[in-house]
Amino acid sequence: MKNTHPRRGLSLLELLACVTILAVLVTVVAPRVSTGGGIAKERACSVNREVIEVQSALWKRSKGVWPQGDLSDVFASPEHFPEGQLRCPVDGSLYKIDDSGRVIGHNH
Repeated sequence: MKNTHPRRGLSLLELLACVTILAVLVTVVAPRVSTGGGIAKERACSVNREVIEVQSALWKRSKGVWPQGDLSDVFASPEHFPEGQLRCPVDGSLYKIDDSGRVIGHNH
């Protein structure tokens, strides 16, 4: 007797092949996706550094002196940083500047 019913579903071997292919794809793609957040945080820190250095130069131009090293005076000014104090997105630390208005550290 012939089986007149069409076959439904997947065999165990076909299912195993699909799972194996998915596992290989995950092992290739997962490391790339998981490191993307770290790169984005490093770039955000770099942008923050540049913004702080520009705002420090604008502060010196308008006030005649560089801002304090801990940037408390610049961060308190809504015209320079309306959103308030910036923190490093990589390690959460505060930014500081040297005597020439350059950000100290944060070379991630």
